[in-house]
This record gives sequence, C-alpha cells and structure tokens, in this order.
Amino acid sequence: MASVVAEDVRQGSADRGVPRRRTAAWIWALPPVAVLALVLLYPLALVVQQSVTPDEGGTSLTPYADVFASESFRSALTTTVWLAVGSTAGCLVLGFALALVIAFVPFPGGRAVARFIDVFLSFPSFLITLALLFIYGTVGMANGLWTDATGAPEGPFHFLTTPWGVLLAEITYFTPFVMRPLLAAFSQLDTAQLEVASSLGARPARIVRKVILPEALPALAAGGSLVLVMCLNEFGIVLFTGAKGVTTLPMLVYGKAILESDYPAACVVAVVNIAISVGLYSLYRMVSRRAGA
Repeated sequence: MASVVAEDVRQGSADRGVPRRRTAAWIWALPPVAVLALVLLYPLALVVQQSVTPDEGGTSLTPYADVFASESFRSALTTTVWLAVGSTAGCLVLGFALALVIAFVPFPGGRAVARFIDVFLSFPSFLITLALLFIYGTVGMANGLWTDATGAPEGPFHFLTTPWGVLLAEITYFTPFVMRPLLAAFSQLDTAQLEVASSLGARPARIVRKVILPEALPALAAGGSLVLVMCLNEFGIVLFTGAKGVTTLPMLVYGKAILESDYPAACVVAVVNIAISVGLYSLYRMVSRRAGA
C-alpha cells in the first residue's frame, strides 16, 4: 500500500513538472521571437502597409491596380520569370554535366575542384559579373585580342549588356548551387550498380540515363528549386552587367523607390516578389525534405 501511495506521489510530481517545463520553454523562446519580429516581421509589415497606402492617404488597393495595369510591371515580371527559368535550366544541365565529371571521371586535382565548389558558393554575385566584364566587356580581353589580331576598331563581343549577358552571368554564378547537392548524392551512390551495368555491356550514356539520373533527380529538384528562388531575387548581376534594357522585379523596386520616389508602387512590386519567392521557397523545402537534404 505504501509503495502505491509513493508511486502516486511521484506521478503527481511528474505531471506538475510538465507544465512548468512547457512554461520555461515558452519563456526562453520569447526573446528570439521578439527579436525576429522586430528585425524581420515589422519591416515586412511596414512594406505591406505602404503598399495599400496611396500618396493621397487612406487605405486602398489602388496602388495594386495601378501597378498591375502598368506595362513596366508586366514586362519586368515576364523578364524576371524567363531569366529565372532559363538560368535554372542552364544551371541544371551544366551542373549535372560538371558534377558527373568530378564524381565519376578520375583526373588530377579532382578533390581540389570539389572543394573549390564549396568556396565558390561564398563569392558575391557581383564578383562573377565583374570577372565576365574583364573578359567579354567592351574593352575586355576577348575584344582586345580580336582588335589586336584583326586591326578592327572594336571587337564583336557586346552581349553582356543584353539579356543574354545576364543569363550567362547567372548560369555561371548559380551552377555550383546545383552541383553541391548533386555531388553529395553521387557520393552516396552504390558504385556496385555502375560496375554491374558496365559488365553487362551498358554504354556510359545508358548508365547515366538508367542508373545515375534516377538517383540524382531529388538533388536536381532541390538544387533547381533553390536556384530558381535566388534568380528571381537577383539584383547585383543585373545591375553590374549594365543591361539597361533588362528590368527585373528587384530592379523595378529599385527604380520605383530610389529613382522615382514612388514608394507605394515599389512596395506593391516588393510584395509580389516576396509572395512568389515564399511560394517557391516552400516548394524547395518540400522537395528538400523528400530528397533527405
């Protein structure tokens, strides 16, 4: 009987301890949540509030109607989407090919190249654009070699200030973001499958298509989703290429806010950009979880 009473007392103490632990957890969680709300959520709330506050005052959806009806917004949205989709497709193809070579083709310095991929991820985007300007710019190395060899007054390379220059810069910069998950996936691939397929007479192209590609699909989806989100929000590459005819949503926000001082319109474009980015990021997280990333 005494043991039963003692057990009831211990159980009661444990039950009383659960709410206390939960309360303590909430108390410890409040400071970081408050800081997050102040630093991130409050500015976002101000952007949303400004997007429904016309210059004449009050609260209205007129700024949204005006922006959605403008040709500049539709053009910027179209340019943003096709550049992001084109860059993502280029990164997937190039990243898959390069990752295949690094992972399955032995060559001197292969490990160093794989490590450099990790370092490359820390580079700022404008640095890659600046490097391309040194090579393909109007007074860059390629044009200089052409004029020296032919005596022509100028070289033939002027594409960096066009959408194709932006596309090249984004593919160059974002391809390692596809390669990193692919290399991780390839490192977990059972090489016995490749050896069996090769011993059965399968050619390299068939091995890639039937054995390697199915294993790489989750990593390709995760890397592609991440690149798509980042390309939609890329600002530095478009700015540093000097592509004046290329206006993306981030560039439109910059133009409306800084150059035109039209803050309601800038905030409307920002809200649209945020909504698209959050939706795609949710897709990226879902794909990453399924891929085990």
